[in-house]
Amino acid sequence: MLAQASPWHAHALQRTAAGPAQPLAVPARMEWTTRPGQGPGAEILGPDLRGKRLLELGCGPGHNAAHLATLPQALGFARAGDTPIGAHVTGVDLVGLQVRRARSHYGRLDNLTFVAGHALHHLRASDEPFDAIYSVFGAIGLVAPELLLPAIAQRLTPGRVLAFSVPHPQRGGRSPAGDDRPRRDHVTLPDRTRLPIARWEFSTDRWEKHLRQAGFWLTSAQEFHDPRMGYWPTTLLIRARKL
Repeated sequence: MLAQASPWHAHALQRTAAGPAQPLAVPARMEWTTRPGQGPGAEILGPDLRGKRLLELGCGPGHNAAHLATLPQALGFARAGDTPIGAHVTGVDLVGLQVRRARSHYGRLDNLTFVAGHALHHLRASDEPFDAIYSVFGAIGLVAPELLLPAIAQRLTPGRVLAFSVPHPQRGGRSPAGDDRPRRDHVTLPDRTRLPIARWEFSTDRWEKHLRQAGFWLTSAQEFHDPRMGYWPTTLLIRARKL
């Protein structure tokens, strides 16, 4: 199983039906968790992202990609007189309707491209190198890791960063998967309908195993809580480097 398209298409369809997408102001920070303002921002991808080539796998409406494409000054490390320039960001999403929304929100921005397609197919169809690849509740965890992580490694040179956030495997009191098989989960639509999906829900140790097999070393793993969702952690944020 590579990914599940129909629940995400249904989600985007309901968003689109609720009203036309309009141009939006660029978010002031990058978000990795379910609670805005929590945890690190763009600095997890590197201290100076000016002119760097970044790839987002599962860009959704494009908020994080837009932030990265318009970073005002190297995350605070710019010198006086430097010309503001963000990263060159490509956002890939499985659902064409999501890509249309992202373009409606931020298509006016330089350095930003949105592409409709499967993350794995996009990685395999190109030999373009990237300085960092990231996923925020996106393709990582929804595509078989034994396929996706090696494909990501092929697009990164040694020392480059992979960072991704996924739903914490212990959210709601559940236990992490005891093997490498996906588990049954659901996606909640705007109308509160819940549709089934398959998700790979690993502990940090199991993610480290898969990362190591794909040619990465794990550099950090952080968990975050959202008090609105109870006692258990809600987000797992992983950072790794290509060997």
